[in-house]
Amino acid sequence: MTYAITQTCCADATCVAVCPVNCIHPTPQERAFGSTEMLYVDPRACIDCGACADACPVDAVFPVDRLTGPQKAYADINAAYFAEAPAPELPEESPNFHVWDGPVFDRVLPADFRPLRIAVVGTGPAGMYTAQDLLLHTNAEVTLVDRLPVAGGLVRFGVAPDHPTTKQIGDTFARFHAHPRVRMLLGLEVGAHVSAQELAAHHDAVVYAVGASADRRLGLPGEDLAGSLSATTFVAWYNAHPDVAPDAVDLSAERVVVVGNGNVALDVARILVTDPEQLAGTDIADHALRALRDSRVREVVVLGRRGPENAACTRPELLALTHLPGVDLIVDDHDPRTGRAIEAAGPHDIAAVLREVRREELDWSGAPGAGRRIVLRFHSAPTEIVGTDAAAVRAVRVTDARGEALIPATSVLRAIGYRGTPVPGLPFDETTGTVPHDEGRVAGMPGAYVVGWIKRGSSGGIGTNRACAAETVSSLLADAVADVLEPPAHSARSFQRLARRRAPRLVDARGMAAIDRAERLRGGPDGRPRRKLATVTELVTASRRGPAL
Repeated sequence: MTYAITQTCCADATCVAVCPVNCIHPTPQERAFGSTEMLYVDPRACIDCGACADACPVDAVFPVDRLTGPQKAYADINAAYFAEAPAPELPEESPNFHVWDGPVFDRVLPADFRPLRIAVVGTGPAGMYTAQDLLLHTNAEVTLVDRLPVAGGLVRFGVAPDHPTTKQIGDTFARFHAHPRVRMLLGLEVGAHVSAQELAAHHDAVVYAVGASADRRLGLPGEDLAGSLSATTFVAWYNAHPDVAPDAVDLSAERVVVVGNGNVALDVARILVTDPEQLAGTDIADHALRALRDSRVREVVVLGRRGPENAACTRPELLALTHLPGVDLIVDDHDPRTGRAIEAAGPHDIAAVLREVRREELDWSGAPGAGRRIVLRFHSAPTEIVGTDAAAVRAVRVTDARGEALIPATSVLRAIGYRGTPVPGLPFDETTGTVPHDEGRVAGMPGAYVVGWIKRGSSGGIGTNRACAAETVSSLLADAVADVLEPPAHSARSFQRLARRRAPRLVDARGMAAIDRAERLRGGPDGRPRRKLATVTELVTASRRGPAL
């Protein structure tokens, strides 16, 4: 028996580090690492020890003989990754039983090196991988800063509620909230409560892990009509982000058009048509669950500018869509190139996932039929969002094999990517939506560093941030050893006093633990992992007064 890695793989390579026979690839030292959709177990080398399953932070690794339903496909997906690669061979004189990369010691500091005081701005995956690296491999003291009064970032506000195992990585990060060398200051905004200069004056270095919170725009006529919304807003809405009001989303439309076909687009489509009772046991926002129960949405049309062979989503997410209970998946066969690409797809191609999916040339003149369905329409770029005299969406004009088509819809969600926003006090590249840097070092600002989406753009999943953080921390430590960093001019206690004076609703590690307890207690009676508090006031109150039932 062997193990297989499944859909929820976060690709942070924790499993690689514990595998005793080096059977999980690509490893962080291999060229393909970071460019594959997930990691894979080589069935030819796996010895069935289960170390990878024990270490996986998102419960994505299972014995092959225990895979059921849609998960069974991952036995073949894992094996297929190695099918065309020859089995590695060891030189006869090698003392090893398995092929290994050379040892790497990239966190070696002088034994008498003074403790560094590092601020990490942002408590999402990028920030927490950075903090984890510093805490496990150095004697640094870490100040965790976040503008919101609750930690989590992308894990809390970006992962779909029906992916609970992916959210489990948050428990791994939470271990470091109360670490003896960590100070947590939530509800403190750089640029509003403190400046980048003040933050730098109290720390040896500052790492900005602020993500990419804005959305990319289409630049089309009608984009600002009522009923046109960004997927960024929709995702934040169903995840109880304090910046998005409970009434920000209207689900009165029978048909919703989603522009884009990346993983976020599939998340949006899936949540819109999933039976709300299947979401009732998740941590979805209370207001979102109520709205979905009253929703009139029966059909979601997902638009892709290119063909199925170039779909922007990953194979695991697309495969999951083919097994969505009670929801039909249809490929719009309006363009002959779509069918040809699906039939010609090889076993490793994403288009092959759609080979058993029904293809049909659809008539858009009428209302959606009975039942719930998702329609994948490729070779179809929007050219205009058509509105009424009341300035509301009524249709989307799209490219078609015969020219153009009009898809009636009163709701449009654009899901074409996230974009970073300027960080006060730091340089910013408007073209890329990132902070200019060299291996994490902010251009022209010694002691300032970036990690995550604000560093590389909105690409890569949660686990990608681990390698990204490792690069930035390596640069920071190299600068420290080279005596490039200015020692802090003020003490850690001085910064805490400054933060509390400027941000009266500050939440510390004890307050964060109280929020966590309150949300779990609120969810318990309903069999939910937690019921999220959705406003700043609720979060701050829970942090100070304990459970708010």
